[in-house]
Amino acid sequence: MTCSEFLALLDELIDDSVSTETRTQLREHLSGCEHCEVTLNTTRKTIEIYRSHEVYELPNTVRDRLRAAIMARCKNGC
Repeated sequence: MTCSEFLALLDELIDDSVSTETRTQLREHLSGCEHCEVTLNTTRKTIEIYRSHEVYELPNTVRDRLRAAIMARCKNGC
């Protein structure tokens, strides 16, 4: 299994909707690919944070920079 194939099946893996055979192939790939392991763990953590409905306040300086960057991008034709 390649990294691209792994990424194409990531949603199904997380949703636990892959066949036993595919799950075995995914696990084998993960055992030898640190990049995909990090991707899986990061995706799971992101979903966990989103589901917990925790609100993270951005510092004003970060919020201002983000808003300015978005507005600049939109002015240039998103």
